[in-house]
Amino acid sequence: MTDLFSPARFGAIDLANRIVMSSLTRCRAGEGDVPTPLVAEYYRQRATAGLILTEATPICPEAHGYPRTPGIHSDAQMAGWSRVTEAVHKAGGRIAMQLWHVGRISHPDLLPGGAQPVAPSALRPAGQVFTGQGMKDFVTPRALETGEIPELVRTYARAARHARDVGFDGIEVHAGNGYLLDQFLRSSTNRRTDAYGGSKEKRARLLLEVLDAVCTAIGNDRVGLRLSPVSTFNDIEDEAPQETFEYLVGELNSRKLAFLDLLQGTGGAPRDQWPPFDYDRLRAIYAGNLIRNNGYDFAGAQEAVTGGGADAIAFGRLLLANPDLVERFRLGAPLNQPDYEKLYAGEEKGYTDYPSLGG
Repeated sequence: MTDLFSPARFGAIDLANRIVMSSLTRCRAGEGDVPTPLVAEYYRQRATAGLILTEATPICPEAHGYPRTPGIHSDAQMAGWSRVTEAVHKAGGRIAMQLWHVGRISHPDLLPGGAQPVAPSALRPAGQVFTGQGMKDFVTPRALETGEIPELVRTYARAARHARDVGFDGIEVHAGNGYLLDQFLRSSTNRRTDAYGGSKEKRARLLLEVLDAVCTAIGNDRVGLRLSPVSTFNDIEDEAPQETFEYLVGELNSRKLAFLDLLQGTGGAPRDQWPPFDYDRLRAIYAGNLIRNNGYDFAGAQEAVTGGGADAIAFGRLLLANPDLVERFRLGAPLNQPDYEKLYAGEEKGYTDYPSLGG
């Protein structure tokens, strides 16, 4: 019987088990947004997970939206990530980089030359952003011109090649959580009237073009995709999410991706407060490997995999606080609790100092 501890093959990526480390922003990069040796140690500690998905990684200087998030667009960043992949592979793990462009969820203080953030449409998100000099209100972004989109697509492909060149086993395109590709996909943030806005087919066009470009760059069997159909994080929603995401997931089948990473619900909200959405319908439509993500404990994850509702389960906070989560699950051992005060600051504290079962 297939369960959480069964090996799997997702495209060209072999997984020792079906416990996946979800992408988690940690804001520990060094000067120049370079991954440090501490970042390498953090991922090495968690290499017993079947697959590690890295923190979201900006594809270009204009893609950043938070301080100290490691990029994949400079030689120094690539060298830093090379140390990460080497450490994970020496520990027997597999790791994929999550490619990220935040779009309007940024601020001129975080962008080269004080540039305006970009988005599908010039709609300011509600809320504030941490700029490194305190919290500031989001600004109204600049709508991308149609003629700028081909270069954006090429930037994703270049980032995918960079990830391959520094040893990553694959990449995951981040198209959820209210960031740029999600902004194009969902109706509340995309008011365009060109070929990239209006109908669900046009709103999905940029994402599909990005997927085709990265698949050409590194091979479709090393490409995954993150979606979050009903997440309202970063002031986003869709007027008909079931229709939008059923269409999109249907379009994925011909692309034969390594996996689809489906973030269920709305962040930390309990399941009984999630907006209505039929995730099982997406499972029925999608012909590839499906990772379900958000709110799972061991029992729920086992049930999902053994029952065929998912091919793997992603864990965020549990793997953050338990580098040896796989072994703890095997033994039914107690779990460490996350130090939420140190999620985005503290260097090694709340990052690499969580105890393993061996001490």
